[in-house]
Amino acid sequence: MTSSCEEIRASKRSFITSSAIRAIMVLEALRESLVQSPVVKRGDYDYVVHPITDGIPRVDPKVLDEITDAMAQIGNLDCDYLMTIEALGIPLATALSLKTGIPFNVVRKRMYGLPGEVNLTKETGYSKSTLFINGVKAGDRVVIVDDVISTGGTLWALVEALKKMQVKIADILVVIEKTDKKAEIERKIGQQIKTLVKVEVVDGKVSVL
Repeated sequence: MTSSCEEIRASKRSFITSSAIRAIMVLEALRESLVQSPVVKRGDYDYVVHPITDGIPRVDPKVLDEITDAMAQIGNLDCDYLMTIEALGIPLATALSLKTGIPFNVVRKRMYGLPGEVNLTKETGYSKSTLFINGVKAGDRVVIVDDVISTGGTLWALVEALKKMQVKIADILVVIEKTDKKAEIERKIGQQIKTLVKVEVVDGKVSVL
């Protein structure tokens, strides 16, 4: 990395003040929006519909700012770039990139056929699909940013692919923890996962723990 990039990052990080620290502890806007979220059934899976995880009904910039303030505060951002997964990780990575001056890479659902492209299969609690990594090389240092962790299938597939590519994972930052198996997922991937809030669905309603 060039010294000019590092200077830009240092300058932008200096704007992360005590309000960001308070946001980590409180995250009022995020918590309030979560308890108001509808829940729909996908088979036996309780799917929480929320702007951060689904983009509907609309993403409140105050919530996005609150989230990325907290991520910037707790994350180890000593990396070459942020990495996120299409599609709802993109707004998070964009906002965090603008806040910190760190570029970001998107793992896509589309195959490009570029040299060095790597594909991986992800399985969630309700679907299975293929993702494609481009523009990433051995020795790169990344921070993974994502909207939610539930079964851990997507994150596990991505981490395994990056390990095989000899990419270093500096940190994993996730907004919503919707699982009681985070410790098990962390052991499986061999990496700590930092989440901002934990939720559960009780009688069809979202509870923030």
